Amino acid sequence: MSSESFMTSEALPGERQQTILRLLRVHGRVFSAPLAVQMGVSEDSIRRDLRDLASQGLCRKVYGGALPAAPAFPPLVDRHAQQREQKQALARAAAAHVRPGELVLLDAGSTNSAIAACLPDQQGIRVITNAPDIAVLLMARSGIEVSLIGGRLDPRIGAAVGAQALEAIDALRVDVCFIGTCAVDAEAGMWAVDGEEAALKRAMLAASSRCVVVASNEKLGAQAAHRIGGVEQIDILVLEADAPSAQAEAFARRGVDLHHARAE
Repeated sequence: MSSESFMTSEALPGERQQTILRLLRVHGRVFSAPLAVQMGVSEDSIRRDLRDLASQGLCRKVYGGALPAAPAFPPLVDRHAQQREQKQALARAAAAHVRPGELVLLDAGSTNSAIAACLPDQQGIRVITNAPDIAVLLMARSGIEVSLIGGRLDPRIGAAVGAQALEAIDALRVDVCFIGTCAVDAEAGMWAVDGEEAALKRAMLAASSRCVVVASNEKLGAQAAHRIGGVEQIDILVLEADAPSAQAEAFARRGVDLHHARAE
């Protein structure tokens, strides 16, 4: 861990905790023993700091240290209104990885909706999605064939889930999928907050030759309740232009092909 933000034992707990949060944002994880040495306090003090931060929902305490807390996951209608410029930049970078004539499996999510809007016309692209908003958006596009996966609609996710949707995906074989995640970590992989949704995303991975994941900064280094898959299943990871370099390097070391979004 970097020697940045070195502190002494005279630092107040609040100051230590702010330093811990800064280190979490940069490195994606912190460990109690190195923090104790760096800050000149006991490991018990660091563990208390981590417990306090976890109780506030600011980190996720794990054995030996902590990880960033999974980002908040409001209903889809609310997510559409958040971080529009960042999502547009990410979407443009992600859509560039779709080749003419490909069959695309497009998961639900506000960023994936933006990706759908960025797909090029008149290139023989076919899209299969479990998200009604994406299907409606693509119906108005010229030269893009769209199929909608059926099933029970979850209004928070904004997509079809459950056994019917899972059966439909199990019968597919597509060129590329765009998996929506609520958290992604270079060691622990991809995560979702809902178990039924995670099962559907695992089926999407199994049905696809390539996987593209788009991750905003707050999702990096975090984990959630339900694991989707390992980082080795990600072929291309699209990050924000200002993604923390330590996080990007961690994914690169695992062999993930990284691409950064560029603002217009």
